[in-house]
Amino acid sequence: MADLALVILLVLIALVFDFINGFHDAANSIATVVSTRVLKPQHAVLWAAFFNFIAAFFFETKVASTIGKGVVDPGAITLAVVAAGLGGAIAWNLITWWLGLPSSSSHALIGGLAGAAVVHAGWGILQGAGILKITIFIVLSPLIGFLLGFLYTVAVHWGVQRKTPTKIDGLFRRLQLVSAGAYSLAHGLNDAQKTMGIIMLILVSTGHMTTAELSQHAPWWIILSCHGAIALGTMFGGWRIVKTMGIRLTKLAPIGGFAAETAGATTIIGASLLGIPVSTTHTITGAIVGVGATHRLTAVRWGVAGTIIWAWVLTIPLSGLIAATIYAVLSIAA
Repeated sequence: MADLALVILLVLIALVFDFINGFHDAANSIATVVSTRVLKPQHAVLWAAFFNFIAAFFFETKVASTIGKGVVDPGAITLAVVAAGLGGAIAWNLITWWLGLPSSSSHALIGGLAGAAVVHAGWGILQGAGILKITIFIVLSPLIGFLLGFLYTVAVHWGVQRKTPTKIDGLFRRLQLVSAGAYSLAHGLNDAQKTMGIIMLILVSTGHMTTAELSQHAPWWIILSCHGAIALGTMFGGWRIVKTMGIRLTKLAPIGGFAAETAGATTIIGASLLGIPVSTTHTITGAIVGVGATHRLTAVRWGVAGTIIWAWVLTIPLSGLIAATIYAVLSIAA
């Protein structure tokens, strides 16, 4: 078995990634509720962090299983591959955070792990079926978010057409607290499990867990530590991406914020129940654009949306390239 101290160090690095995931993706959870001025930023991050954490107690860990065995062959992984993969994901998250771009932490992790694994053992180490499923949902998750955001907005506008604007605003300011909580629950559910999968992969590669155990419910110490790390990261989340998501992309009222968050939560929870690791960033962006499009297409700042899409396209290859470089350096140093 590998040196226990090295295993502990890598688990801690995985939790650092989880923290940065929460830090980076806090904007996804709070952008709409902040931009509609339902909550102040400092209150919004606490609200989001609470729901990030309690998601640990409501769902099975199917997404963790997919990450643990559906991206690369768990039997061919080494600690160096995992370390390089995490390094690539963390580096890309910090770069995009600094630039204020809402890229996907999930896809950065998948790209980093795949990039390091390919340098280690060639293309055959990749799990084609799992990667295909993830790739399909790179496209589907924002489209589903867009469609649901559009439909939910139309539905709620139809349902309140006889109410005065003041009553509508007051009602949806209260309801948006519920939808923001639901979205943060979904965010914690899907994203925390990705780090769980990495930690279980570390344990499998060092003989502390069997490959068969990847299909089982994750141990509670892993679940609670991952949800705790992502919730803590959300509490310290970056304001840069909040501006891009909640202010620059389109202008939202509480009724639109409610529709966007509900659409995002529906999509992410549905995917999580199927064990599919989707991008919460892609999903909520699609939902926000869907809400904006119900007014008129020009209500969406398509130039900003285009920049975001370029960040999505580049996330997997560039995080993979960074991870591959890190793995090559580690191999030379060893």
